[in-house]
Amino acid sequence: MKNTLRQVFHSSKFLTGFLIFAAILLTMWIYPLFNPGNPLEMIGVGTFAQPGTYFSLYDAATTRTETLRLPDADEKRITNLVSDADRAAMIEWFGLMEIDVSEVDATDIDALLDLWLEHYDPSVKIKGMTQARRNFFKRLDKNLRQIRAADTLLVMHQEEEELVEKARITKTDYVNVSDVANVKRLPLGTDNFGRDVLKELVSATGTSIVIGLIAGTVATLIGLTLGLLAGYVGGLADDIIMFITNIFTVIPGFVLLILISYSIGQDQRGASVVAIVIGLTSWTWTARSVRSQVISLRNRDHVNLSKLSGHSLFRIILTDILPYIASYVVMAFILQVSSGILAEAQLSLLGLGPKTTVTPTLGLMMNWAMLYSAHTNGSWWAYFPVILTITLISFSLNLMNTGLDQVFNPTLRD
Repeated sequence: MKNTLRQVFHSSKFLTGFLIFAAILLTMWIYPLFNPGNPLEMIGVGTFAQPGTYFSLYDAATTRTETLRLPDADEKRITNLVSDADRAAMIEWFGLMEIDVSEVDATDIDALLDLWLEHYDPSVKIKGMTQARRNFFKRLDKNLRQIRAADTLLVMHQEEEELVEKARITKTDYVNVSDVANVKRLPLGTDNFGRDVLKELVSATGTSIVIGLIAGTVATLIGLTLGLLAGYVGGLADDIIMFITNIFTVIPGFVLLILISYSIGQDQRGASVVAIVIGLTSWTWTARSVRSQVISLRNRDHVNLSKLSGHSLFRIILTDILPYIASYVVMAFILQVSSGILAEAQLSLLGLGPKTTVTPTLGLMMNWAMLYSAHTNGSWWAYFPVILTITLISFSLNLMNTGLDQVFNPTLRD
């Protein structure tokens, strides 16, 4: 046993896959210790908040300030406030007014702003320009002048029925973020429901792996049991088992999975129920493969010796056949786990996964992102980390399976 484990962990492919999968499991265990709570808690009122660090403006306004005169602060502030569309509109107006801006860098917003404030005249009517477009340029001019003119913000609070000035915040006032009372770091932003995507992703990964393990266990046990009986007993038992197996093989497994999941109903579809359904529809190839392995073993000398010794069917299968296909069963189980995770993701994308109000899964997160058009509005953080996580899990499991195959299959050894 020790020698076998040594050979397994000397396989670079198995070791790489094992380390990736172990890292995923460690993240699932460690991250909730630092960020506990319900992963489905809605912390955002809006949808798809971008990844970053968020702090309370109210608390920042009432936090002790320090004066810092950073040389590029104004440039960064203006660049952030003036969008690319506003810059394009400014250059369009210059072109209509035949003002030469060829020597002005379009990315130099400070130079563009100076040129705009110098030349723009709202009373000038450009031939062919609609009133709506003139109003647009007037609003743009108003916004640009406010950006350049605003040096101080007033912080107001209500006293009785009047607004009273509480503080003045200038451009040179800065607060230390560690002094702000309420700060929330969202490395992956929020989803369409305003939930922390990273916390949700960690919880969903754990649920999907559990679903894969349950589905893999069910499928492997059914396939192993039927394959052992069909391969060793043979005869009528083999015919009946293979007849049932062929029926399930002819019917597309995913179509059968969809029909069963739909018939169960949303309220009864918990994570474990979905996992069992996946396992019940994905055992056929394991049964056929185990049967072929057992057929090659049932007439070997050690098996015939056990028969002559009067050992029971159960003992012969357990002690004389199963140990010889144990490595294959382990590899089949790993593939079944990977297939179970992918099957759950496919089901959930169709809206046939586990109950949406109980616990998140990777498939459900993809479903939510798709329903609320995260892929079309640029909210990549709502779906890309999910795709990457599914890919890493499947890649690590298949890499482990390939490594085991190289160890136990003599034809693949170097």
